[in-house]
Amino acid sequence: MKRFERILIKLIVIQFIALVCAQVLIQNTTVQPYLSRVVQYEGVNKITITEWLETFSQ
Repeated sequence: MKRFERILIKLIVIQFIALVCAQVLIQNTTVQPYLSRVVQYEGVNKITITEWLETFSQ
C-alpha cells in the first residue's frame, strides 16, 4: 500500500508541475497567439486597443 501511495503522490506532483507550466505558457504574451486559436477565429488579433474597447462598450 505504501508503494501505491508513493506513486500516487509522485503523479500528483508531476501533474501540478505540468499544470503550472501550462498556465505560464498560456499567460506568456509572446507564445499566446500560437496556442490560442480563439483570437484568430474571432478576428480580434489585428485591432487596436481603442477598437477593442469600442467593441465591448456597445
